[in-house]
Amino acid sequence: MPKSDVHCRIIDRREPIAVAHALAGQPHLAFLDSGKNPSGLGRYSYVAANPFGVFKTVDQLAYWNNAPLSAEPFEALRELFERYHLPADPQLPPFQTGAIGYLSYEAARLIEAVPGMVAPEDGMPDIELGFYDVVFVHDHVKNQSMILSSGWPETEPDQRAKRAEQRLSDLLMLLDTSFSPLPSNPPITDWKFDVDQASFKASVASTVERILSGDLFQANLAQRFIAQLPKDYAPLTFYTTLRGMSPATFGAYLGFGDIQITSNSPERFLTLKDRHIEARPIKGTAARGATPEEDAALAQTLVHSVKDRAENTMIVDLLRNDLSRVSEPFSVKVPILCGLETYASVHHLVSVVEAQLAERCDGVDLVKAAFPCGSITGAPKIKAMEVIGEVERVARGIYCGSIGYFSFDGTVDLNVAIRTVTFRDQTARFHAGGGITALSNPRDEYDETLIKAERIFQAFRQPDGDEVSA
Repeated sequence: MPKSDVHCRIIDRREPIAVAHALAGQPHLAFLDSGKNPSGLGRYSYVAANPFGVFKTVDQLAYWNNAPLSAEPFEALRELFERYHLPADPQLPPFQTGAIGYLSYEAARLIEAVPGMVAPEDGMPDIELGFYDVVFVHDHVKNQSMILSSGWPETEPDQRAKRAEQRLSDLLMLLDTSFSPLPSNPPITDWKFDVDQASFKASVASTVERILSGDLFQANLAQRFIAQLPKDYAPLTFYTTLRGMSPATFGAYLGFGDIQITSNSPERFLTLKDRHIEARPIKGTAARGATPEEDAALAQTLVHSVKDRAENTMIVDLLRNDLSRVSEPFSVKVPILCGLETYASVHHLVSVVEAQLAERCDGVDLVKAAFPCGSITGAPKIKAMEVIGEVERVARGIYCGSIGYFSFDGTVDLNVAIRTVTFRDQTARFHAGGGITALSNPRDEYDETLIKAERIFQAFRQPDGDEVSA
């Protein structure tokens, strides 16, 4: 086999969203989407389906292809990554086949005890990852499409090489023969808010009092929105609409059986490549303006906001501490503090924290040290999560967990699952929230949740997805 053990075939250029549509009927469809007009952070999009294995945890027990595993979940996951490890090829994209999926917010209870954490919804996995031996890749910088295949789970070299080539050909044939338009969706406008405005503002006020009394420094509070859907509602059509309205560097669509997930996240949780770690916490949000002048003024107000900068800096300190537990001594650095980034509907303050992973550690250790991201918990993390459970009183599910990949060569890239909708049991659920500090104003915090939620509401009101070309 080639030195990398990964077979690569360059194919005619295809839009990743068109590939996702073509594979819509395949099991465990996974689409990691850099969106349109990607920045340097979103060079690649990936689409995969038909995994050779599925890892999941339900009720804190690990399963591989529905068979129970004896090891605790993260150790069981580590054992699978070791079994299917492949050396990296520097000439190929960073995801060189591997696992794609999600860790729910409640997966934190698999790492350490969190007092008051709400249990997941009945039957909802804490973690679900498809293990893919073949993946479509689009390089947005080179405007080039390719298919990568590793031949797992075959272990004998010749058989694995044969399987890799066959899987390449099978996927290409599927892409050439199975494209059909997705169904349209009706507008969805009837949303239930878990809490009314007065109750949410009261929760913010009480959290501010706890901060002032020294109970904690910051807590990220969210509210949940729920809508019932008609039986034939198509989540992938919805995602196509959402990405067309609001491109996101760390977008995703997962069609995992009875659960479909759409994510329009602008935030990276962690990436690990060649033992280099990067986290990009977002804290601080402002709406876009109606005119260029108003937009620029709102951006500058955010940049100079004492409250938002304090919120961001606290989370940077939390992440520095988290990463230091698994990093080489003195390698944790903050090259960007409270930098301004602008998206379709909001401005954000974004910081960058970097480190070098210690030789004794791997990607599983990194996730365990930092999950969930401090930007969506608060500080101190465990106390903030306890307050979140007491105030919100509902499971967050995928919201504030992570979606992304673990490549078989050890590379990891995970988002923070904000702007994320879960479809299950003919119901759509999503959350929106913000960080509460001693300087928080309850009305402003409530308004911020609606600013963040508006693009999702708007996408549900829009019946049709983008036109898609193959």
